[in-house]
Amino acid sequence: QVQLVESGGGLVQPGGSLRLSCVASGSIFGINRMGWYRQAPGKQRELVAFISSSGSTNAADSVKGRFTISGGNAKNTVYLQMNSLNPEDTAVYYCYAVKWDLRGNTQSYWGQGTQVTVSS
Repeated sequence: QVQLVESGGGLVQPGGSLRLSCVASGSIFGINRMGWYRQAPGKQRELVAFISSSGSTNAADSVKGRFTISGGNAKNTVYLQMNSLNPEDTAVYYCYAVKWDLRGNTQSYWGQGTQVTVSS
């Protein structure tokens, strides 16, 4: 079992910045990808960004140029640096991790979510 612990959410003014952190623990061997989804009230869950075990990253068009995902020295940790925040970024942000077995099957794990609110 993999446990994901998130931190860094909160209230910030438009134009401000936040950094979210996610640390995986437990049976972390084999994790191939970690990243972030978000879900705002009345909207579908949206993939924000992810980072693979190779270090390559991808981000949604809605956050490119403003958000940066990165991994810590230990690859069971990921960060989401969020700059130039606007009210449209208000959502619950969920950390996730995926691992593959030798047969190519995948298993996903999810954090509890952390609230990000951008408001004046």
